[in-house]
Amino acid sequence: MGRRPAKCYRYCKNKPYPKSRFCRGVPDSKIRIYDVGSRKADVEAFPFCAHIVSREREQVCSEALEAARIAANKYLVKYAGKDSFHIRVRPHPWHVLRINKMLSCAGADRLQTGMRGAFGKTYGTAARVRIGQVLVSVRARGDKGQHVLEALRRAKFKFAGQQQICTSRNWGFTSVKKEEYEEGKKEGKFFVDGNIVQTVRNRGPISKQRHLMSEAARKSHALS
Repeated sequence: MGRRPAKCYRYCKNKPYPKSRFCRGVPDSKIRIYDVGSRKADVEAFPFCAHIVSREREQVCSEALEAARIAANKYLVKYAGKDSFHIRVRPHPWHVLRINKMLSCAGADRLQTGMRGAFGKTYGTAARVRIGQVLVSVRARGDKGQHVLEALRRAKFKFAGQQQICTSRNWGFTSVKKEEYEEGKKEGKFFVDGNIVQTVRNRGPISKQRHLMSEAARKSHALS
């Protein structure tokens, strides 16, 4: 018996049903890797960022998330280079799907009981996403923007429903606008901490701020 199509599990009809001590025997999620590419690349290396944003409230199964990750990664490795991007799959499939298996062989009406005891067995996992939620994010070098958009366009076909590809105004995966990042870096307001930036606060103990900056400088020196 093959897998059911996505239309069977696309809509958020019932309450969330996560794995727990009451819901055991859940099959493993198909997606096990959520970050692909140069995950440890410095925040300075990848200023460009784009997202796939959901335009529907729906359920996205783990198979679709894995297929989208593979499609985007394969295109970017071929056309942009394996060290020039970082893909991050945002939602995690915690919701457990169920199936009430029915027999279709001859004489099945003597064996099965129809809708009696129809609470199904665990079948797979899915992520429940809302309108405006980011599904896949990619940060890359500034000159690889067109390749990133094409990779996300190909990954978008793996999802049911409507999605939109958006180019971010922020610097990489940070929450800081590109113009603010350039100005703040010159003024010493930000310091690099891996693939994000930390903000120098104007309050709190000076010793704590110095400790944070020294730690960030040590990490950036170790990465280089």
